[in-house]
Amino acid sequence: MNILHTSDWHLGQHFFTKSRKAEHQAFISHLLKLVVSAKIDAIIIAGDVFDTGAPPSYAREMYNQFVVDLHQLGCALVVLGGNHDSVSVLNESRQLLSCLNAHVIASTEGELAEQVVVLNNRHDTPSAVVCAIPYVRSRDVLKSVAGETGIEKRRALEQAIAQHYHQLYELAKQRRSEVAQEFGLNETHIPIIATGHLSAMGVSQSDSVRDIYIGSLDGFDAKGFPPADYIALGHIHKAQKVAKSDYIRYCGSPIPLSFDEVKTSKQVLLLTFDATSNTPTTPEITTIALPTFQPMETIKGTLAEIEQGLDVVNQQHAKASFTEPLWLSVEVQNQDYLSDLQQRVQAMCEGKNVEVLQLRRVRNSQRRLLKQEQRETLAELLPEQVFAQRLAMETEVNTTKKTQAKAQSAEHEKQRNERLTLAFKTILNEVEEEQREGSQL
Repeated sequence: MNILHTSDWHLGQHFFTKSRKAEHQAFISHLLKLVVSAKIDAIIIAGDVFDTGAPPSYAREMYNQFVVDLHQLGCALVVLGGNHDSVSVLNESRQLLSCLNAHVIASTEGELAEQVVVLNNRHDTPSAVVCAIPYVRSRDVLKSVAGETGIEKRRALEQAIAQHYHQLYELAKQRRSEVAQEFGLNETHIPIIATGHLSAMGVSQSDSVRDIYIGSLDGFDAKGFPPADYIALGHIHKAQKVAKSDYIRYCGSPIPLSFDEVKTSKQVLLLTFDATSNTPTTPEITTIALPTFQPMETIKGTLAEIEQGLDVVNQQHAKASFTEPLWLSVEVQNQDYLSDLQQRVQAMCEGKNVEVLQLRRVRNSQRRLLKQEQRETLAELLPEQVFAQRLAMETEVNTTKKTQAKAQSAEHEKQRNERLTLAFKTILNEVEEEQREGSQL
């Protein structure tokens, strides 16, 4: 059986006001061709199908058409809800899509058995059992307790998620035995695959990834996963292994969702289970590289270096087969504040098939605080960055007072900052959750 692992499509994303519709359509067309050429039996999308809880109509149409096209190719589909996905949006077409061999699990609410999916191969023979676990919202698996510390909440959430995984794994083993007995199969030849949409401990993130257990869980320990034959993860946009295991993986997003992902290879993962091998439930994992659907580049340096860099990337872009403009992120390193920076960069781009989507100034360390004269606008900063800079200012003031009064220790200052950061992240998470829920109404 051949299963394709993909995640984090983020259909409907607007990237610095630019629509990703053409890129996503090109990716889906490429994926459908891959289903035919690689004889894919099933596809697992490990969360974040959409970029927002209220995706534009074209994104929903693209998603629905993909399900129809995939069904016509005889390929099954498992869709997991991510932290960006709206549970109600995914559920509104869930029953209809189930008639097209598409299994949609939007949340962990409901019966546990609904999260256990049996996948058939192209010969309609049960060939894998999936613990189809979407993004686990803390309120779905955990009840808050008054007076708990941040550490206690973090431990409780991690234990609750691990317990959910192991409960489903036991149900999957039971379901595998039932299926094997019903169809006269050897259950040791039927693999169990688990999914997840979370941040595992020790993974490398990109700018486009936002923490999803803000204020409670920094990262899920891989020891909490059950002993499944493969664990297909989503949420992290850079493809990578977890805990140095070949069988716990993030496949990454199919297109760069931030400029710092430009240099990372985009891919999907092909899992091949061979029932005739000595280890029938151990998958052969093949990395399938994806083409570039929209050229993007980052240029850094002084104005003179950026002008030279623009000439180089424009020439390289002209040699490629792309007709679309090259999307650019420009980071200018200058000691002095330049009030006409945008006009200067625009003048450098004239006559070139490039488009600057992001223009940033890189300050030296002495000018990074909010009180600096070269101030960044709020539009340039994430909420976490604003808080970090404000906290840095407060720390600097306290350090001065500490030198004068010799009252506070460095360790006390560190613990104080950690408590403030934890409180801020918790509040931010609650606000963002309310905004997502509000957008779904």
